[in-house]
Amino acid sequence: MDFSRTRRRTSSRPERGPSVGSLEGKVGLVTGGASGIGRSVVEHLAKAGASVMVADVDEIGGAEVADSVGGAFVRTDVSDPEQSQKAVAETVDRFGRLDIAHLNAGIITGESDFGSMSVEAYRRAVGINLDGVVFGAMAVVPAMSEGGAIIATASLAGLVAYPGDPIYAVTKHAVVGLVRSLGEQLEPRKITVNAICPGFVDTQLIGPFADEFRKAGFPLLTTDDVAEAVLQIVDSDLTGQVFICQPGRTCSPYKFRGVPGPRVEGAEGMAPPVLPSV
Repeated sequence: MDFSRTRRRTSSRPERGPSVGSLEGKVGLVTGGASGIGRSVVEHLAKAGASVMVADVDEIGGAEVADSVGGAFVRTDVSDPEQSQKAVAETVDRFGRLDIAHLNAGIITGESDFGSMSVEAYRRAVGINLDGVVFGAMAVVPAMSEGGAIIATASLAGLVAYPGDPIYAVTKHAVVGLVRSLGEQLEPRKITVNAICPGFVDTQLIGPFADEFRKAGFPLLTTDDVAEAVLQIVDSDLTGQVFICQPGRTCSPYKFRGVPGPRVEGAEGMAPPVLPSV
């Protein structure tokens, strides 16, 4: 295992996403697609010509979004691996293939005091934010067409400390680590896997706090900003990357610093051997 390298297929930055009709014949699956970022991604994929399966626990909202873009809806609790498998199976049954998967469903815990954190809030956040990505990727990979793209929604809270919701930060850090680790592994299948880390987005997750941001003059991302960035990532050939999405900035991969190597005579800075797969 070589911790000194970050894999990518090219050093280019994805500054432009697919144009209208450019995804004709492609099929996408979006979890958490009934509202917020997920809804915008569904709409942008459909505008680019893709057929889209909307996966969400919100049956009314999910069906409405699917109907509005001529797609389909499947009720999916992403914390349940069997339901993730069902969502993928129904996508392939309905549309004949799967090319794009946006593993986006997510929640906050609503609890900032770690000392009084409820087990229920912890389990629910891990189940949706992390298990939803793990189970989703496990279901998607075997069914995905060559040249497919997986994008997981992480957060800037997956790269920095976030004392306001430490469990949310735990789950998003884990998503970042998973994506970076899967990039090289999925390359032989010709499937890209990347994460997007938005800053604060004007959605129901920040709820009443949106007014506080506006009063402070702090710019918020719109869901369309994030959706456009997701489609840029789909259109790129980068993999194993974590893309930063902030107001006024071009969506681009985060530049991780390498891990310091050993400082032992004769082995200064040496990378570990690449271990065989078990």
